[in-house]
Amino acid sequence: QVHIMESGGGLVQPGGSLNLSCVVSENILNFYHMAWYRQRPGKERDLLASIPRIGAAHSVEGRFTVSRDTAKNTIHLDMTNLKPEDTAVYFCNAEDVGRNYWGQGTLLIVSS
Repeated sequence: QVHIMESGGGLVQPGGSLNLSCVVSENILNFYHMAWYRQRPGKERDLLASIPRIGAAHSVEGRFTVSRDTAKNTIHLDMTNLKPEDTAVYFCNAEDVGRNYWGQGTLLIVSS
């Protein structure tokens, strides 16, 4: 069983920045795709950014950047210029052929 643990959420003021981390219990290069999603209150879970095993990372939101540290089996999500509408639970996902794993999520609240 693969375990995924997100961390770094909290309360941030509008305009602030934050870095989220996702630690995976298995070599992240075993997965063809790692990604960050978020789920806003009352909304569906949406893809934010992804980083494939091979190829370039991609972010749907220009203020957010995904990166990885293969030595620590960790991916990060750097977020800047945070807005109240960024308030959500942020989830990490690891996907490979026949396998798909999620973490429990980390809550970010953007409020003054």
